Amino acid sequence: MIDKLEFFITVAKEHSFSRAAEVCGVTQPTLSAGIKQLEDMLGVLLVNRSSRFHGLTKEGEHVLIWAKRIVSDTRAMRIEVRTLREGLSGQLKIAAIPTAIGIVSSLTAPFLEKHPSVRFKVLSAPSSEILSMLDNLDIDAGLTYLDNEPLGRVRTVPLCAERYCLLTVAGNPLGDRDRVTWSDVAQIPLCLLTPDMQNRRIVDALMREAGSAPLTTLESDSVILLYDHVRAGHWATIMPEKLAATLGVGEPLRAIPIVEPEVVHEIGLVVPLRDPVIPVVAALVAEARKLAESKEFVT
Repeated sequence: MIDKLEFFITVAKEHSFSRAAEVCGVTQPTLSAGIKQLEDMLGVLLVNRSSRFHGLTKEGEHVLIWAKRIVSDTRAMRIEVRTLREGLSGQLKIAAIPTAIGIVSSLTAPFLEKHPSVRFKVLSAPSSEILSMLDNLDIDAGLTYLDNEPLGRVRTVPLCAERYCLLTVAGNPLGDRDRVTWSDVAQIPLCLLTPDMQNRRIVDALMREAGSAPLTTLESDSVILLYDHVRAGHWATIMPEKLAATLGVGEPLRAIPIVEPEVVHEIGLVVPLRDPVIPVVAALVAEARKLAESKEFVT
């Protein structure tokens, strides 16, 4: 039953029987037969199909909710039994928005000191994709914005406040200022994150409030690429202050606070709202709460 539910969840996620079979490590006939057996067992058609996937039926949409819950609980049970026998171990998968890379090690490093048998897999992803990955059981936790867009059914731990600065080079437009306004920044060419990133949507909204759209000359989904282009001397970007400090702000770079208004957004840990909580996830939440109480970290 669990294997068949895994097949069904993967087909719903991939929208393709062939890709789902590849992800599950089985042949396509094996996967198709497993889903057919699940349909026969439940007495309903779950997938609209001919020779290809054409979406889930109404019954399939309802079964998908139960399938994720059952598979999640089964994985949690297996992990908890292993933890009772061996202590915390295995892989902990986290996805973080690009602007949160400056806080990931503040969470993972102390965790690994306490639980050296746990391995981390850390991915970079947009905020909307992080929530989808949590829902599809692809990751165990995420680091994302908590206060700008709907989060759905998740448990949250606020970690830090994101404030913004203009990262540029001395001698560039605005590069010699001690502070700038959003209206000022809207007048100069910028390199920014791509529009699918929530940080970019925040910046665009602030620019519109200041009276104009940003003058974007380069877009990327990589903050490292943006940082490198600013260092090259011909670009400027808008970046969270903590991220700029993590990447390094030394001559000739300057991180200039953006005010009027001074905008703050909250970033934190999100994990699925499920009980019981997987032991390794519970340990991560506990570490995040300790981090949130750290005076030197929270701003």
